[in-house]
Amino acid sequence: MNNTNVATDSDLQMITQSAKDFAETYIRPHIMEWDEAQHFPIDLFRKMGEYGFLGVLVPEEYGGVGLTYQEYISIVVEISKVCGSIGLSVAAHNSLCTNHILKFGTEEQKQKYLPKLATGQALGAWGLTEANTGSDAGRMKCVAEKDGDYYVINGTKNWITHGKSGDVAVVIVRTGELLDSHGMSAFVIERGTPGFSAGKKENKLGMRASETAEMIFENCRVHKSQMLGQEGEGFIQSMKILDGGRVSIAALSIGIAKGAYEASLKYSKEREQFGQPISNFQAIAFKLADMATKIEASELMTRKAGMLLTNKQKVTTVSAMAKYFASETCVEVATDSIQIHGGYGYTKDFPVEKFFRDSKLCTIGEGTSEIQKLVISRNILKG
Repeated sequence: MNNTNVATDSDLQMITQSAKDFAETYIRPHIMEWDEAQHFPIDLFRKMGEYGFLGVLVPEEYGGVGLTYQEYISIVVEISKVCGSIGLSVAAHNSLCTNHILKFGTEEQKQKYLPKLATGQALGAWGLTEANTGSDAGRMKCVAEKDGDYYVINGTKNWITHGKSGDVAVVIVRTGELLDSHGMSAFVIERGTPGFSAGKKENKLGMRASETAEMIFENCRVHKSQMLGQEGEGFIQSMKILDGGRVSIAALSIGIAKGAYEASLKYSKEREQFGQPISNFQAIAFKLADMATKIEASELMTRKAGMLLTNKQKVTTVSAMAKYFASETCVEVATDSIQIHGGYGYTKDFPVEKFFRDSKLCTIGEGTSEIQKLVISRNILKG
C-alpha cells in the first residue's frame, strides 16, 4: 500500500477486493444474528484493525495505511453492501473520531492516539449531538468550566456511535456563550476517566449491530493538554470534520443501495409469474433501471467529493450534495427492492427488509437531508 495520496487502479481494485472478501468471510454469516440481538461485535473491529480498515486515511507514520478517500469510499461501500451497521461503525470511527485527531491534534496527541485507533487496539467515538441539540448544535448544554490547568465537564451527549464501547472519544463541549460559534471546544477523552460514563443504549429500527448510546459527564476533570486545537475552535473544527463525514455517509448509502439492488436484480431473474421471470415485465425492469441510474449518479458525486477531500480542495457543497442525493437514493432503492420482492421482501428470510430498515438512518445521521439542502442552498446563493 502506498502513501502517495494517489489512488491507482490496482490499489483500488486490491483494496475493494480485500474489503469484499472480509465482509463475505467475517460479516455475512452473522448479520441477522447480530441484528436481532442488537449485538455490537467489538472483536470484529479488532480484526478490521489488522486489515487496515480502521486507519485508512491515517499516514503510515501514525500506524495507518495512508490511503486516499477513493480507497476509503470503496471499503465503506463493500462492507455496507453486506451490513449497513458495520459500515456505519467503520465510517464513524474513521471519519469522525480518528480524523478529528489527525486533522487538529498536536504531534503528541497524534502519536498517543492514532496508532491505537488505526490498528483497532482502540475504538473511537465522536460527541457533538445532545438530546435537544441535534442540528442546532449552538445551543448545546454540555459545558466545560476552567479550573486552573483543568476543565470540568458536565452534561450528556446523545446518539453517539460507540458511546458505550469507544475507548477514545472526541467530545465538543461549550466553553463560551450560547449560540457563539467560537464558544465551543473539542477534547479527546479516554474511557476510564473519572466522571465519564456510558448511559442508555438506543433500541433502534435499523443499524442495530452498530452501537448508539449516551455519553455522560459528571464533574469530569480533563487536563488542558487534552484539548484539540485552541479554546473556542471546537465548532469550526466539527464543521470541517462533517465535510468528510458526509462523504462517509454517502458511501454507506451507496453500499446499502447496491446491496438492495443486487439482491433485487437476482430475485427478478429467478422469480416467475405468468410463466416468465418478473424482470421481463416493464414495471420491474424500469424500477431496476431507475435504481442502477441513481446509484451510478450517487457514486460519481461521492467520488468527486472524495477527490476534492484528498486534494484538500473546498468540498462543503459537493459533499452535502453527495450525502443528500446518495442517502435519499438509498431509501428509494431499498423501498423499491421490497416492492420487487413482494411478500417475500417483507420477511427476514430475504436480505432486503434489513437494507430497508438500515437505509433510513442515512437521511438523518451526520446532518439530515433538510440540513444538507440548507448547506447547499446557502452556498449556491452566496456565489
